[in-house]
Amino acid sequence: MRWLNRLAPLAAPRWPSLDPEDIIRTAAKKAKSDQLGDRGFVDRLPVLVEAVEREARLHWIGRVAVRQSLVTGLQSRFSIYRHRALHPELRGVPIDKPLFIVGFPRTGTTILFNLLAQDPANRAPLGWEVQFPDPAPETATYASDPRIDQARKYFGQMDAMAPALASIHEVGAELPQECMPIMAQTLLSPQPSIAYNIPGYQSWVDRQDAAPAYTYHRHFLEHLQSRHMKERWVLKSPVHLATLDSLLAEYPDARLIFTHRDPAKTIPSLASLVYTVRGIVTDSVDPKKVGPEQLAWWGNALDHAMEVRARHADKAGQLMDIHFEEVIADPIAALQRAYDRFEMPWSAEAENRMRAFLAQNPRGKHGTHHYSLEDFGLDIGAIRERFAGYCEAHGVRLAS
Repeated sequence: MRWLNRLAPLAAPRWPSLDPEDIIRTAAKKAKSDQLGDRGFVDRLPVLVEAVEREARLHWIGRVAVRQSLVTGLQSRFSIYRHRALHPELRGVPIDKPLFIVGFPRTGTTILFNLLAQDPANRAPLGWEVQFPDPAPETATYASDPRIDQARKYFGQMDAMAPALASIHEVGAELPQECMPIMAQTLLSPQPSIAYNIPGYQSWVDRQDAAPAYTYHRHFLEHLQSRHMKERWVLKSPVHLATLDSLLAEYPDARLIFTHRDPAKTIPSLASLVYTVRGIVTDSVDPKKVGPEQLAWWGNALDHAMEVRARHADKAGQLMDIHFEEVIADPIAALQRAYDRFEMPWSAEAENRMRAFLAQNPRGKHGTHHYSLEDFGLDIGAIRERFAGYCEAHGVRLAS
């Protein structure tokens, strides 16, 4: 990779191009579609590209990765809206009471999501269909679709480029995929600024209306469920904390599981994840800048979520809190409590499948994730002070 980063720019000085118009043309050609949906994407793309060129300090492979990511995401948009144009009956099909797991990263969200996906009544978007959604998945071939192997290769490349990633946050073709990659296709999500060092872009995104991102999120789910659906959607992403008001505007009957853990544990772990992901596209990642940046952004995201919760006291029956200690002690019992609260039927088959998943995927299966506060320019006193009100309000147990 080092040699490629040195030699490729000499051999192909004009490639890869991040020109927005070229990216749009390429994606449209691949999708065989001119249906884009929200045209605001066209205005947002140059803002992202300008930030990447100015701030991200990409190496050559990084530029290839950015272009590939943008073309692939935009190709998905074109394909989905081509499908919607051909199938107007998709519009308005209800998505009733979707269940979202929200909460800081590293608080048990992933294991709860993986377990929910084991219930035969639950429909979770899987890695392969989020990465390659066209054509719409079908029930008859859902477990044998050739895109599964295609996605295995894609995620395998990610693991090869960042070997430590699996021990921090495992992704895979047949594992449930969170909402952030879906919403990234709107350029109104934090995914670009997690993958690339572009704080100016994230600051711009934070000032935008998030409603178009959730409209697209619904359209994406309508596409996936058009030929393969179960009783309910189960979904997950910590980034929903920053835009919880928009989520509830799009899905007013959504049921929300909030996960909680000592931020002195979550923030440095999250900083380590961001540091690892950014290291795929650049050799210029400063860990001591990553930590304070993540502390500030996620602190603001949590403030917003807590304010929305307080404002929607009438929706208390749609909300539930689960603490990390409960997840570690017995995640299945924690989910049984959630099923009871939301009046969702619990089945022996679902429990058996959940227990089988736990047996096959023990904690630490991919190694231990090592990190420290000091590595990322963080101070436990500053974290404690920043989240004191939150921890007191929700009875968050502080680690010694």
